[in-house]
Amino acid sequence: MALNTVIFDMDGLLIDSEPLWKEAADEVFEQYNIHLSETQYHTTTGLRTHEFVSTWFQLFKIPESEVAIAEKNILNSVAKKIADKGKPMPGVPYIFNFFQSRSFKIGLASSSPMFIIEQVIDQLNIKNVIQATASAEHLQYGKPHPEVYLNCASALNAHPTECICFEDSFNGMIAAKAARMKCVVIPMYHQQKEERWAAADLKISSLQNFGTLHLNGL
Repeated sequence: MALNTVIFDMDGLLIDSEPLWKEAADEVFEQYNIHLSETQYHTTTGLRTHEFVSTWFQLFKIPESEVAIAEKNILNSVAKKIADKGKPMPGVPYIFNFFQSRSFKIGLASSSPMFIIEQVIDQLNIKNVIQATASAEHLQYGKPHPEVYLNCASALNAHPTECICFEDSFNGMIAAKAARMKCVVIPMYHQQKEERWAAADLKISSLQNFGTLHLNGL
């Protein structure tokens, strides 16, 4: 099937929020005397906040009763940080114009809760561009499970094989590929050379580097 639909991840792809998520997590985890290395943190990038917190609290033997409290504190902190400091990633206006000019259906699928998705959409002024949103917040499984991408495609009335996804995390890439969609990855700079991105259909360094030749080659 010909590609006619594009679905974007959000954090770290459309808005430079990954450092803000880490900042919020570090501040909350400090209260539990948990200090994650960069490598540790990035192994759980792309997971839902509940899964992220639960993973590390289990490892560091923090009572399960604290998970929901820490999750809420991280989400509230992130929302404020994004409002105060969140900036669009390079190429955001360009990539939306690129797909709008080709009459693609456009969606957004994120592990973030819907209230943060809506906040970011307003902040980036893309409400009139996004035709469907999907959050993994209340799904049984989040990324790397494909359900959030499948839900977004369904909301757009698109078949999975008609979709191209843009991701910045490994878990997100696996979710997109498991959904049988084409996947373009834009890893963080220090992760660009990692071999694991070979599972993607295309790896580029920025949204603004995606062009007609790339689209035709997918």
